[in-house]
Amino acid sequence: MHPLKIATLLTAAALLAGCNTTDRLASIGQAPPLNAITDPTTVAGYQPVRMPMPEPIADTYQPNSLYRTSAKGFFKDERAHRVGDILTILVTIDDRAAIDNQTARSRSSTNSAGMGGIFGSAVTNLSGGSIDPSGAIDLTSGTKDSGTGSVNRSETLETSIAAVVTQVLPNGNLVIEGRQEVRVNFEVRDLIVAGIVRPSDIQANNTIPSTKIAEARISYGGRGQITDVQQPRYGQQVLDAILPF
Repeated sequence: MHPLKIATLLTAAALLAGCNTTDRLASIGQAPPLNAITDPTTVAGYQPVRMPMPEPIADTYQPNSLYRTSAKGFFKDERAHRVGDILTILVTIDDRAAIDNQTARSRSSTNSAGMGGIFGSAVTNLSGGSIDPSGAIDLTSGTKDSGTGSVNRSETLETSIAAVVTQVLPNGNLVIEGRQEVRVNFEVRDLIVAGIVRPSDIQANNTIPSTKIAEARISYGGRGQITDVQQPRYGQQVLDAILPF
């Protein structure tokens, strides 16, 4: 890496560390602040969801009928179906994975070639007898590879969160997003859930399991004093990014 780029990165890291230090000094003795409730569609970087949609079907009514062609039920219920409606997501994650792989591969080969007749005599004369024409070419090669790998992972999370419908797709599916912040002493726990759900998967009590969410994005983390001491300092992070060893 060019020395000028390294110097620029170190300078930027120092400035960020200085700003962070100032903020930390200013918040000594205070609990981490909670973020203000905002409209998710106004957050920088928000983009509406666009998915492949079927051809729209116009509503039609049959004579003396209470149904329309696109109706999914006779009685109206209070389950979320419009932008701004709220539903409860039952987040349940219980993943376990155990993988153990071993591979071994080896190969060896030997090739030899000799010359006789005029060519053999020519080789003998030119080398003064130091080369045996019958074994003038002798090639030997061999390779051996071995590898092992293992994965042992276990994740468990069970909680619930209220989400807001932020968009209704042309086929009726709902785009939802829910954010939850819980502060205990000097530690804040953040839970974020977003994705796409079908109205028919929403249960009668206006809840839906997280397994029914398509394009699900679930984030569970924290911030505060405990989380802060578990992270390496900015200087260490910069060195980890630029050092080649």
